Amino acid sequence: MQTATLAGGCFWCTEAIFKRLKGVSSVRPGYAGGHVDNPTYEQVCSGNTGHAEAIQIEFDPEQISFSTLLDVFFHLHDPTTKNQQGADYGTQYRSAIFYHDEEQKKIADEVIDHVEKEKVYKNPIVTEVVPFTKFYEAEDYHKDYFANNQSAPYCQVVIDPKIRKLLDTYKPLLK
Repeated sequence: MQTATLAGGCFWCTEAIFKRLKGVSSVRPGYAGGHVDNPTYEQVCSGNTGHAEAIQIEFDPEQISFSTLLDVFFHLHDPTTKNQQGADYGTQYRSAIFYHDEEQKKIADEVIDHVEKEKVYKNPIVTEVVPFTKFYEAEDYHKDYFANNQSAPYCQVVIDPKIRKLLDTYKPLLK
């Protein structure tokens, strides 16, 4: 098993997406990239901790590669807006790849280069590629948020379209 740590805006969205992929054994929402130990959701939302809402993915590289995870990552969030995803603003919503080793960094750089060359987005990618330091698991009420709150307006308006895009675009990768 290997670990990937990604930030692509709201962790409710990214958790719901990556949990559906073959080869992914777990997805945990949490906080990464900041300077405060054991931050709370409220602290992270203040924008003063330096943390991004992130997910930590445990995956089997024999079933799904890190490169494939990043392909999904780059196509199911907007990596061109600094500190923003849709209506969510602030450094906690930035796009980031927290690489765990030099191989992950190399793959991240290659995938970014590929997405840029393919002109998937009209604006340049601003995703940070930074070394992983620590991951702090989010409070329990954030775990499986989409599964537990599908009728919530945020889930219907923001997460549902991403899930539909995942189902349409990445059907062969789904569990």
